[in-house]
Amino acid sequence: MTGPLAPLAARYASWLDLPAADTAAVVEAEPDEVRAMPVILRMEKASPPARTPLLEAAATAALAVCLDERCEPGGPWHEPMRDWLAGHIRKVARRARGAHWDAVQELPGITVDVDGAQVRALLPGRVSEVPKEVARLQVSGTDLPVDEPGPASDDRPLLLLNPDVPMTTGKFAAQVGHATMLLAAVLGDVELSRWRADGFRCAVRDATPAQWAELAPGDPAATWRDRGVIAVRDAGFTEIAPGTVTVLAQARGL
Repeated sequence: MTGPLAPLAARYASWLDLPAADTAAVVEAEPDEVRAMPVILRMEKASPPARTPLLEAAATAALAVCLDERCEPGGPWHEPMRDWLAGHIRKVARRARGAHWDAVQELPGITVDVDGAQVRALLPGRVSEVPKEVARLQVSGTDLPVDEPGPASDDRPLLLLNPDVPMTTGKFAAQVGHATMLLAAVLGDVELSRWRADGFRCAVRDATPAQWAELAPGDPAATWRDRGVIAVRDAGFTEIAPGTVTVLAQARGL
């Protein structure tokens, strides 16, 4: 592909070949220079969203920000996006409701609604300079019960969650955002245009043990090389061990 995500393709290949322990060592910035994309999950106390549409909204919103025309050279979002993509593509999910949710709508980013579940992915920036509207939001308390969304259709990319590694909904929200970015980075321009026309929508499902065993052999590089399945490997900053494969992504329907 062309565009801001193009450099991720080569980095993705090298990341897959790292031993699991070495993924924790991939730190590309001093602490004051660490950059992250805030992913804000709307979680109203009286009417919390369902888990699956919330994760689908998170996956779409993260990619929509990256591929927004404002991130193109000369655009107002170009430099922050370029600087973030040059390092580790870290995301931090937080929850918001009421006036706090309304406040983050004023920050640069994109809100996606999937069946009433809403997520706003914000333009990445330095963690040390996160806006006060974001800093006051909780990282904890993002978990939601597993729902039963039914079978995924074949006409949209499919993201499968690791059934063997417990993670909070917030953690999975970051992981599915990684998945859509990496998938977009390896797609051809025609396939990416089709996905853009559908608003970068995707399906998120919990993999069955049988699905995971079939699609994710022990070698993450082989998952991509031999099966054309994107394997998201976590760096182990929070919740899980470095090198853990969290999400598998398939470019169905493109």
